[in-house]
Amino acid sequence: MDRTLDDLTPRPAAPAPAPYDRGLRPFRPLHHRFLRGLAAAEHGTALLAGDRGMTYAEAHELALTWAGALLDRCPRPPRAVAVLGNKTAEAYVGVLAALYTGAAAVPLHPDFPVARSRAALHAAGAEALIADPAGSAILTDLLDGAPAMPVLVPDQAPVTGPALDAPRTAGPDDTALILFTSGSTGRPKGVRVTHGGADHYFGIIDERYGYGPGDRLSQTFDLTFDCAHFDLFAAWGTGASVVAVPQKAFFALPEFTARHDLTGWFSTPSVIAFVQRAGGLGPGALPSLRHSLFAGEALTVADAAAWQQAAPGSALENIYGPTELTITIAGHRFDPLRSPRIAVNGIVPIGAVHPGHRALLLAEDGSARQDEGELCVAGPQTTPGYLDPADGQGRFLDRPEGRYYRTGDRVRRLPGGELAYLGRSDAQVQVHGWRVELAEIDHAVRGCDGVQDAVTVHAGGELAVFYTGREQPALHIAAELRRTLPEPLVPRRYRHLEHFPLNANRKIDRTALTALAGARRGPAAGG
Repeated sequence: MDRTLDDLTPRPAAPAPAPYDRGLRPFRPLHHRFLRGLAAAEHGTALLAGDRGMTYAEAHELALTWAGALLDRCPRPPRAVAVLGNKTAEAYVGVLAALYTGAAAVPLHPDFPVARSRAALHAAGAEALIADPAGSAILTDLLDGAPAMPVLVPDQAPVTGPALDAPRTAGPDDTALILFTSGSTGRPKGVRVTHGGADHYFGIIDERYGYGPGDRLSQTFDLTFDCAHFDLFAAWGTGASVVAVPQKAFFALPEFTARHDLTGWFSTPSVIAFVQRAGGLGPGALPSLRHSLFAGEALTVADAAAWQQAAPGSALENIYGPTELTITIAGHRFDPLRSPRIAVNGIVPIGAVHPGHRALLLAEDGSARQDEGELCVAGPQTTPGYLDPADGQGRFLDRPEGRYYRTGDRVRRLPGGELAYLGRSDAQVQVHGWRVELAEIDHAVRGCDGVQDAVTVHAGGELAVFYTGREQPALHIAAELRRTLPEPLVPRRYRHLEHFPLNANRKIDRTALTALAGARRGPAAGG
């Protein structure tokens, strides 16, 4: 796709996109996006994983063959097909093949504990499975005690059987993806993502970003993470290419983006600090990027500015949304002048909710608020529910105008209608009789001289701070904090880290930090 100088010029903050009305065009199931890409770029690269690339035509033929083989081996069309793999050609085609059968695709990570994956396999009611090379290594353990089901391991044996002539259809209320969130109790919760919700979502994405056959989009997320499916279907619906980003690429990201001519980037904000430490965010280091998207955790203004400096031709957005609202439900276009002025606690706003949805701010007493409260969203992207109805206890709010999903995230409505993220509702803690918002403490610590980033946790009745940047005496940080925080809110414990631990989805692992704070106290600031 030819690009002009205007395409490479940083764009000002964008207003909310024009309302998207699915009624203006017929409904299309999720896998239809690949068929659109096939029509637009039949011999173009659909995916690149490691050294293995695959054209749209090749991936389509394989997916039809694998889907036909599964249907031939199942006593009835499966309702759910597990894909045991991650960021490989087999895993990507496996997701497509599962959808081609008319079933829901259920991504399972080969590196996750087998017991967890077995529980997810059972909860999803998977009736067939496709495994990539890493997945094949744990098949025996995974399927121990599970009902017999057809299993395809394409790297070990060619898949044979009658190929489908065309993908099976699906309706708007049918489940396209079953994704498992971690769950506050540690037990995975299965979330249903419908074809109708995905259809509405990607219609908005198409209008907002305008990807096409000339684009090459990064794929940084594991397939069990909902954002991975943005990468796949945002690209595949427009004829663009998906490029899997291996862990080692983060150590030399400018070289990787240049070699693959990446035009789109999407990752968690934690990646920014990682790449920065590796020296990859120098001025103009990422010149090929046209769009840079971040989601999954709070994006700080400082991190956004650092990335924008490295990718000056890129429109940078903070996009937000839990799995229960179909990948992302809001977005804010970063502007280096405007965004810092309206940021709260140094966090880039999350923007306005997508067209066709209602946003309700809920106070602690259950009343609706105009200014600040827990974000609740109703609309076509809202999940119809969890696999286990008990998991939805207290998570939905039925009102005359619709059924709202309670996100558990506290937001503030800004002038103009955008939303600022304040933190989790459960991130408020009581310390010495004061109600403490941990995000406010994080922001204050980031403002201390020499501190790059900070995470505050509540452990053992105390506030403990973990920070990156220059290591310094705890008393020095506490003294600086006393200039902006009331004495009872000044943390007593501080610990320097070279970098924060990340969980499987490359978000900062607050659970690990809380455990670390409880097991080994950092230096005390006294007071």
